[in-house]
Amino acid sequence: MVEKIRDLANKNCNSAAQILQFVASIESRYRKDPLQLANVIKRILEAEQTAVHQQHQHVPLVIERQREELMFRFSLQKLQYRLQEIQTLRESFQQMKGNTRAPLSQNSLDCQFPIQENLPASSLQSLQGLFMKMDSELEEAKKKVLVRLLIWKRQQQLAGNGSPFDEDLSPLQKRLECLVDIWFQFRQQLITSGIELQSHIREHLDDTFNSLIQNSFLVEKQPPQVLKTQTKFQASVRFLLGPQLLKHPPTSFLVTADIVTEKQARELTANRSASAFSESTGEIVNNTASLDINASSNSCTAQFKNLLLKKIKRCDRKSTESVTEEKCAVLFSTSICLGPNQTNFHLQALSLPLVVIVHGNQDNNAKATILWDNAFAAPDRIPFVVAERVSWKAMCDTLNQKFLAEVQTTKGLLKDHYFFLAQKIFGDNITSLEELQRCHVSWSQFNKEMLPGRGFTFWQWFEGILDLTKKYLKNYWSDRLIMGFVSKQYVFNYLSNAPAGTFLLRFSDSEIGGISIAYVNYFPDGTTQVENIQPFTAKQLSIRSLADCVLDLPQLHVLYPNRPKHEAFRRDYNTETRKNTSSYVPARLTITVDTPCSFPTSIQKPVDTLGGSNVNLAVHSDSTYHDSPVMVASSIGTSLASSTTYGSSQLPFELMPCSYPLGNTSPLGQMDSYPMCQDVEMPDLSLPTENTITYPGNLQLHVMADPLSVPETISPPSSEEFEKLLHPDQDLHPDLHFCHNPV
Repeated sequence: MVEKIRDLANKNCNSAAQILQFVASIESRYRKDPLQLANVIKRILEAEQTAVHQQHQHVPLVIERQREELMFRFSLQKLQYRLQEIQTLRESFQQMKGNTRAPLSQNSLDCQFPIQENLPASSLQSLQGLFMKMDSELEEAKKKVLVRLLIWKRQQQLAGNGSPFDEDLSPLQKRLECLVDIWFQFRQQLITSGIELQSHIREHLDDTFNSLIQNSFLVEKQPPQVLKTQTKFQASVRFLLGPQLLKHPPTSFLVTADIVTEKQARELTANRSASAFSESTGEIVNNTASLDINASSNSCTAQFKNLLLKKIKRCDRKSTESVTEEKCAVLFSTSICLGPNQTNFHLQALSLPLVVIVHGNQDNNAKATILWDNAFAAPDRIPFVVAERVSWKAMCDTLNQKFLAEVQTTKGLLKDHYFFLAQKIFGDNITSLEELQRCHVSWSQFNKEMLPGRGFTFWQWFEGILDLTKKYLKNYWSDRLIMGFVSKQYVFNYLSNAPAGTFLLRFSDSEIGGISIAYVNYFPDGTTQVENIQPFTAKQLSIRSLADCVLDLPQLHVLYPNRPKHEAFRRDYNTETRKNTSSYVPARLTITVDTPCSFPTSIQKPVDTLGGSNVNLAVHSDSTYHDSPVMVASSIGTSLASSTTYGSSQLPFELMPCSYPLGNTSPLGQMDSYPMCQDVEMPDLSLPTENTITYPGNLQLHVMADPLSVPETISPPSSEEFEKLLHPDQDLHPDLHFCHNPV
């Protein structure tokens, strides 16, 4: 080794002297004890291996699969090499057999003596040893394929929670076909060799083949894991060895689908030959399909396109279990005949566990059962045993994956979100992330016990947020405009020192499927206070988007920490202009809150058309007339009492016609039809110090600059006007005021 290093040093002229000096130092140090040098080199290599492992411990899935594929190919090459060895040795035995039979026939001896009596003992032992090695290596290759099948099934189950999944079965089918092909060659060599081997080798070969056949029959497309009775569904099964073993089947094989309980599924696992049960669990309509070979895709599948669970028989449960915790499965079974002897094989494939419901209100709890089972089931378990308690980290990974999949976003949950979620489950006793590393969450905490002070479980609350975000908040979440999972206390800490008009968006922790706006409100006495607007639910957001709601509220200026709301929500504003094809004056809805809108002088005060504080929603006209319409806003619907905790914000769900006898002129002069904050600054609207506006019926209002007041000289209404006020021709909506421009 030293000589090689010296040769390399001489070829490298730039650093030859340094390398030669280093070699001389090593040689003088380790000349007397070369083993010490070997130990040093060994430790260096081990350290490098550890460093490489740590650097690449999260190998990309593609690279890991390539490595595993290379290892399996190497196993196949070893098996093929063993077959060649056996073939070569067997041919040499045949030649030796021919050489030994001639003298035996001359002595009139029986030529039917076993071959091993005519061969050297060493040659027999060599052949037997090759057969033993071949059998052992074939078993190892089979285990690798079955492990890969288990991984595929596990990934298929995790895909039910939203994990990425490569459902292509072609690589696995190719592996199985290669193994079966080698198995046939090996068995043929064993039979034709004439060597008397232990009977257990042949039995073991038969068991290997049967295992490959049984495991190659699996569910390719799973039925819905939350299955409602009287609802059609689809599924498919695939026989991976079908194209190889059923190339020209004499008849078409039928696959049957049946519903089985958890207890029956366990019996099937213990005894795969069991095909009938003492009692029926339920009835599936259209439960048969033929096992067909598709030449174009090189697959053998049975497609169930119109399955329907007609009825279900509930089994006995624990007193603490609900029907949505009861797990069933669909059993797919068939019988096929293979080989020249038409050996019968009974194939069975069990679907993933499913929960049968009869009403839509059971859907939420059924999803919780399936989510927990998919996430925390062990591979190759006893059906359908699952852990009752899991680590908090495992729960966080599951919730994050579910959120990403349901919302269809790349922005997952953050550490702060996990901390808030932990406090929802474990209470406020959790004060640090280190404590969470030791915490475990139980199934009861997840979806059986009610959250403190609430009428719903953790999963019911979380699933409500999933549904709301998926339908109405996807873009806002993906743009990180929503802080989301954060407590009111943290909101107060964030906003307590922020300027007036600063706001953030958080999911409500008191309502299922709600999002609230917390903002800094300014009071005339110069103080500020953090307010929480009543949560918006799917009902409100289906009428008006979150971006438009934020735009409507003049109290909101800056998204925490310092992003102007017009910049943050610009791409989500509704800028569409509807064409008016009818004779009606178009109207649109806006959101307001039941708190006064006051700002310090450094902030421009938005126009307030009422001068009041109790406003909720305005309906104003999009008329194309020259005169700008008046917007008169009032409290809409039944609003909650205003408090420091919530300001009410509600939407009406019906508009009623109304007319005003006040003409079409605003006492504040002409105003824009949409007087909320826009992208550009609104001009100041200056009022004359005194202006008298005449309305029909000689009703006069004197408009003062500030405050707005009615002078004492106002004329009393006539008896006719008074009668109209008491008995209007048309009833007005008690909380809704409509802007109208007479022609």
